[in-house]
Amino acid sequence: MSERDRFRPVPQGRLSRLAALGQIAGGVASGMVAEGLGRLARGERPHLRDLLLTPSNAMKAADQLSRMRGAAMKLGQMISLEPGEFLPPELQAIFSQLRASAHFMPPGQLTACLADAWGPDWRRHFDRFDMVPIAAASIGQVHRAVLTSGQAIAVKVQYPGVARSIDSDIDNVAAFLRLSGLLPAGLDITPHLAEAKRQLREEADYLREAEEMRRFGRLLADDTRFIVPSPVDALLRPTVLPMDFVEGVPLERLAAASQAKRDAAVKAISDLALRELFVFAHMQTDPNFANYLWRPDDGRIVLLDFGAVRPVAPESADDYRRLLRATLTGRVADVRGALIEMQYLSRAQVDRHGRLLEEMISIVVDLVQNAPDSFVDFGDHSPIARVRERALPVFADRALWALPSPDKMFLQRKITGLAFLALKLRVRLPLADMLKDHA
Repeated sequence: MSERDRFRPVPQGRLSRLAALGQIAGGVASGMVAEGLGRLARGERPHLRDLLLTPSNAMKAADQLSRMRGAAMKLGQMISLEPGEFLPPELQAIFSQLRASAHFMPPGQLTACLADAWGPDWRRHFDRFDMVPIAAASIGQVHRAVLTSGQAIAVKVQYPGVARSIDSDIDNVAAFLRLSGLLPAGLDITPHLAEAKRQLREEADYLREAEEMRRFGRLLADDTRFIVPSPVDALLRPTVLPMDFVEGVPLERLAAASQAKRDAAVKAISDLALRELFVFAHMQTDPNFANYLWRPDDGRIVLLDFGAVRPVAPESADDYRRLLRATLTGRVADVRGALIEMQYLSRAQVDRHGRLLEEMISIVVDLVQNAPDSFVDFGDHSPIARVRERALPVFADRALWALPSPDKMFLQRKITGLAFLALKLRVRLPLADMLKDHA
């Protein structure tokens, strides 16, 4: 996609956003018909879910959600991350595109947003304001600028209408998921949708995000592994968040770095997540790689996004500590019991797929406990392949799915995202030692 093609207005009205979701449904439906006819012509008997989850349909949905931005795109990103290694490679590639970036606001729409926030003479604050963003995501896009004082800053500008559209976007995407048959009929996701709405409303409040940025700046003031930008209070508004501009490169660039640099960076991010869960009782729950920058010169990690910070309920931290201790002791039955208690597994799943679940847990426990030199090698994907092989029939038995509390869902999303980062960057981590510090 060329840069020019990425400038598309954000649909703001309820009807225009509903129409955009309708285009997804229409495009997917036509794709299902075409795919179904093709398979019938080849003498195959197609199943509805197979017709729905094709690369062509996923590409249509990802592109349209990217154009919509806002809560619809954010929910798509959340859904896309969860399956991780369990999705076919074609769909992983397409969904990673959805997680990477959104379209840009055209200059006219951007100018209107800035004028709403700072007044029609907003340019008087700046020596330079780059109209082409350096990053774009689901809630807003980021621009580089220089204040009249000479200070270089990054300015996060919220897409217009995002806050107003959160409830309707989530309701409409949820209705689409139910109609698609992707969700089991008996699975009640009502509390999870309510929590998603609440969190997205918080993410759309840039005053709150600035306060969380200050909080983490204080918490990490003595940890030289991290840099936390400071908000520019004079220009801070509910829909515009200016902050220090900090140089760095995308986290994916670590893939070409040495083993030692990759290990140090991912260990730092993982240590921070453990402290967030067990010490700070506040966790930044969005695992998007774009929320970090890496500085090759000094190896420090720049933390960019604090919109998805949420308090960790004491009972959730206790549950994860119980799971952690069971893993470190190596008692498979205790791990299984902790997962049932946390509702990551249902008792019906254990009754029907007990042997497979026990084998999956044993693989993970053995990986943590018996790693050579006490370092788990995430460059070796064979353990995850063995878990995946056993997990597929369990996940396919959708009538037995369990859902943990919404609080744990968001926490687990961050933990799962860190595991994918470790796999992607092929790092080696002293996992047991890291976990023992919080047992």
